[in-house]
Amino acid sequence: MVKNLFIILFVCISFDVMALGEQSLSLQGDTSAYQTQRLRVNALLAERSSKFGQYDESLNARTGIFGFQTKRDIRNSNEILRQIVLNDNNIFKELKTLMEYKDLEVTAVKNDANQTSDRIQNYKLAIKTLQDQNEKLHKEAQSHKVGRNLSNLVIAFLVLSIAALILFFTRKIKRISLTNDIFNIR
Repeated sequence: MVKNLFIILFVCISFDVMALGEQSLSLQGDTSAYQTQRLRVNALLAERSSKFGQYDESLNARTGIFGFQTKRDIRNSNEILRQIVLNDNNIFKELKTLMEYKDLEVTAVKNDANQTSDRIQNYKLAIKTLQDQNEKLHKEAQSHKVGRNLSNLVIAFLVLSIAALILFFTRKIKRISLTNDIFNIR
């Protein structure tokens, strides 16, 4: 009777654990789901440990005449061993799910690293472009400054040349008018 109760309980727990495992797969990469899965595996391992204790006790159980094991003792031991094997199968399934979570986490970390690397490369490219534009604008400003200085020099030279020409022509006109005045006897 107790044995049948354990089997029914074990089957119900197995289906419940498998359903929770499938449900938690949809949470892809969630660390809380990973922790829950770890707790589930640890619970199965603890259950396995207790079953091994029961198996050890059942091997030492000798209810037969003269302290021998009966068929019932051997069957009970075999049933506990079968439950251990079924539990081991569930442990392997849960470990596989746990490894899938770990793989998803590793993939997520790699994707984040790649995205971060891409962003850094884009930032570097943007900085390089801005530095090039800044250098170009600085050179243009320098050339405008040189051009402005050159044009100021040309304007100054022209103003001085015009002033010199005006001075030269005014003196010449004065000389001509003086010579005309002198030679002009009127």
